[in-house]
Amino acid sequence: MTKVRVGIIGCGGIANGKHMPGLKNVKEAEMVAFCDLIVERAEKAAKEYGVEGAKVYTDYKELLEDKTIDVVHVCTPNRAHSFITVDALEAGKHVMCEKPMAINSVEALKMVEAAKRTGKKLTIGYQNRQRNDAQFLKNEALAGTFGDIYYARAIALRRRAVPTWGVFLNEYEQGGGPLIDIGTHALDLSLWTMDNYKPKYCVGSVYHKLNNQTQTANVFGDWDPEKFTVEDCAFGFVVMENGATISVESSWALNALDTREATTIVCGTKGGGDLVDGCRINGIRQGRMYDYAPNLNSGGVAFYDGDGNDSDGTKEARQWIRAILEDKDPCVLPEQAYCVTQILEGIYTSAKTGDIYRF
Repeated sequence: MTKVRVGIIGCGGIANGKHMPGLKNVKEAEMVAFCDLIVERAEKAAKEYGVEGAKVYTDYKELLEDKTIDVVHVCTPNRAHSFITVDALEAGKHVMCEKPMAINSVEALKMVEAAKRTGKKLTIGYQNRQRNDAQFLKNEALAGTFGDIYYARAIALRRRAVPTWGVFLNEYEQGGGPLIDIGTHALDLSLWTMDNYKPKYCVGSVYHKLNNQTQTANVFGDWDPEKFTVEDCAFGFVVMENGATISVESSWALNALDTREATTIVCGTKGGGDLVDGCRINGIRQGRMYDYAPNLNSGGVAFYDGDGNDSDGTKEARQWIRAILEDKDPCVLPEQAYCVTQILEGIYTSAKTGDIYRF
């Protein structure tokens, strides 16, 4: 195999913003089929990104019947991730599913089990792992720079950046708000850097404090309070089986100035690091404290061969396609994404019950 034939299911914002532009930059990939409930979206995507003769569908099951398609990218609202992914794996396709993996751990586990049962590759769209700063932090962790990492902060805080398009505000379709949307990236980066996927218990708080406000100064325009059914912010504290702890902070709307997205701070027995304004490393050397920020404009990368200035979406697409061609593991394993989903569900459940959630 020298070319990977890709079908896109869901031709909305994330497909146009990341998946299709990324795949277009990978010479080994060709997009041959596009599916969306709104046929005009699929037609537009096929015209802009597809090969000559690319097919258009409104029913994803018809797309899956095409045996020449090797890979499917699932770019739908969260509720549909699990069943479409399982169907695609059962149809003999490798699957890249956009984050979050699923709306709950039961649905996520179905995806993990389907991948094992079919022998097909499954990965989840945590493209922030491909950032140069995240790669550097991860490699420092692998080199033992931090020693035993026992504390981390997963931070995804916006002051006023509530997404008002699509179904982002619809709890039924999305399964939650900022925690499951952007908090999931920060949590994934933290777990990945720590290489710790064994949670023991957690507590969580979920707030609906600003949903009903108007004249909000939201960067995407005022939201409709009647449609804003998800939380505006959520916080959690997770204890892992080995005693390590992770603080999770997420918001779309919060009266705070120290805001940042897809950020992790890790602290270990030998040193620490963070993704605040690039990558920063700290520790003790010759009896003195040190900190430094590496120059990330040049240098090696662990998971792909290509231009270091490529977008994260292109890097993600390239390592994924090459994992298929070379029959190796993709950067994001389904079992890792399943753990992220477990923790997100645990925080939501703890907030709802007012009690500790045990895994």
